Amino acid sequence: MIKILTILGARPQFIKAGTVSREIAKYDEIDEIIVHTGQHYDANMSDIFFDEMQIPKPDYHLDINGLGHGAMTGQMLEAIEKVLIDEKPDWVMVYGDTNSTLAGALAASKLHIKLAHIEAGLRSFNMKMPEEVNRILTDRVSDLLFCPTDSAIGNLKNEGFDQFACKVVKSGDVMQDGAMFYRHLAKKPDFDIANDYILSTIHRAENTDDIVRLTSIIESLNTLNKEKQVIVPLHPRTRKIIEVNSIKTEFTMIAPVGYLEMVWLIDHCDIVLTDSGGLQKEAFFFQKPCITLRDETEWVELIENRFNVLAGADKDKILDVYKNFDFSDNFSVDLYGRGLASSCIMQELLKENI
Repeated sequence: MIKILTILGARPQFIKAGTVSREIAKYDEIDEIIVHTGQHYDANMSDIFFDEMQIPKPDYHLDINGLGHGAMTGQMLEAIEKVLIDEKPDWVMVYGDTNSTLAGALAASKLHIKLAHIEAGLRSFNMKMPEEVNRILTDRVSDLLFCPTDSAIGNLKNEGFDQFACKVVKSGDVMQDGAMFYRHLAKKPDFDIANDYILSTIHRAENTDDIVRLTSIIESLNTLNKEKQVIVPLHPRTRKIIEVNSIKTEFTMIAPVGYLEMVWLIDHCDIVLTDSGGLQKEAFFFQKPCITLRDETEWVELIENRFNVLAGADKDKILDVYKNFDFSDNFSVDLYGRGLASSCIMQELLKENI
């Protein structure tokens, strides 16, 4: 029996991990223990969430949240270490780039437990982002690095990973596996939606904490809304910043929606404008052009293939890109593994334990 201990801390990580967990369930010789650090408190993550999403419920709830980076990561490290000592897994599996990811990676490394990192090798080359620090450090102590793209593998080669005691595997992206699975379960949200609409999200601190950038983005959305409905699921924190600073909005603001509702919105929109990393890829999965409201992206292959374009936060540039950019419509290109990433990951883990 192979025991895998999976460490998660945010709702998107549960959705990604659910895809792999469904694959794990096909193997009688593999046992999975799921640890929820509690990093992001999410009222939507009720029992109904796990049932609807067909995701296994966590075996451990650490309930660590609402702290600064240092305190949060330190408390997680201590708590995860205790779980690892009790459970004695063969592998620890982590996803992405949260504080939970780093804490799990450090705990496994210090206890000499083999570590698998899903979504390895991604780089924004912006060290001011805490996520960049987390992903770099996690990669460095991992034994198996599952890279979603060729560019991720190239990043690791450039950093000398060929010289380290680890294995780098191009697995494809588990998010595409999930998108294909959940598309058939999607739900239309309960509010008035035009036949043609733009879907936008704004949540990154580089935009929401910079009033000049935030105002410029919102003004561009106001302008676009004059010709087509703009729908923006908005976190309460961002909504409060908008209200406190008296920034005028003329588009459809809604509360954050569940993942199945978000899948429906992506699948039926005309174009996506976002500062989210995950939504850039989901736009591609559902064959939608994407304008990224950031100055850089980890998903450079989307830029190179003209499915996505960086517009930053400048109103004039955002509007110019929307009106004039020549997006590719050749979505048949294989960038993320065609929905077979979870199968690849499990085959590699089994090979490592034969």
